Amino acid sequence: MRDICADHGERELVRRITRILEVEEKDDCAVVEDGERYLVWTTDMLHRRADFPAVATPWQIGWMTVAVNLSDVAAMGAVPLGLLSAVGIPPETETSFAEEIFRGMRDCASRYGTRVLGGDLDSHDELTLVGTALGGVERDLILRRRGARPKDLLCTTGTLGSAGAGLRVALEAEGKGMTKVEDPDLRALTKRLLEPAPKVEEGQALALSRSVTSMMDNSDGLALSLYELAEASGVGFSVQEEKIPIDPSVRMVAEDEGDAIDLALHAGGDFELVFTVSPDRIEVAANACNLSVIGEVLAEKEMVIESDMGRRALEPRGYQHMMKLSTTPP
Repeated sequence: MRDICADHGERELVRRITRILEVEEKDDCAVVEDGERYLVWTTDMLHRRADFPAVATPWQIGWMTVAVNLSDVAAMGAVPLGLLSAVGIPPETETSFAEEIFRGMRDCASRYGTRVLGGDLDSHDELTLVGTALGGVERDLILRRRGARPKDLLCTTGTLGSAGAGLRVALEAEGKGMTKVEDPDLRALTKRLLEPAPKVEEGQALALSRSVTSMMDNSDGLALSLYELAEASGVGFSVQEEKIPIDPSVRMVAEDEGDAIDLALHAGGDFELVFTVSPDRIEVAANACNLSVIGEVLAEKEMVIESDMGRRALEPRGYQHMMKLSTTPP
């Protein structure tokens, strides 16, 4: 029987390839020494069919291409220094469509204090966009996935689940042959999906607070992110279900409260920061940015979620590409 990549999934492939490349540590960005600071690098590839529903505008496609990379830089506590972009465009693409993609890239980069410095343009059968972001951070401020300690508090920025709910709305519209969501409330959900707001300022503020012991972004969903943090630190996590900050708009499309919780835990796409804080530093961290304490770090390597119904295992489900090597180099 043939051994093919799709049989393994993204994370297993990453483990195999990091062994081949002798990568010792996985973080949201690669880290390179540069005098008194570190340079951090990340790259992400997006495809028209896999990553952008039909309701996505070309401007949103460009915005998202930059935003997903800036989110990785934010997770390291770094300041964005610039981006490169390689874009493969089908020859039949309208020129105005292509130009609007690059306007979206420009606007997202500008919003977060940086710019697209250049890149590469080529012809491709499917619209394919690759972003590469560079950031800088002082050596004693860099935040890594490893470092969580038992009894640390588990925190997240923002609210969760809206991107997953937005994807559900977008796919329903696509199934009906629609290229636009008419309902303004539902359209706001798709905006949360297609115009993510990377937590660049929050990441830097948390780094400066010197309160965070480990951090990453939750682009693939809260549950999978916690499994990554747990593996990096050799710990477990207990999540308090009632403390998960679910975006109120999620309940517009969720079937029930259990479905809303599932979207917050497993859907992905929110691009918030998930991190651990020493208990005696939680007030300092809370002064750095708005956060929610949703659980704690366990000494035992177990992943659980607790609610009024008792304790259950936290399932390692979330968004996974068949293979995605871009956000987990050293």
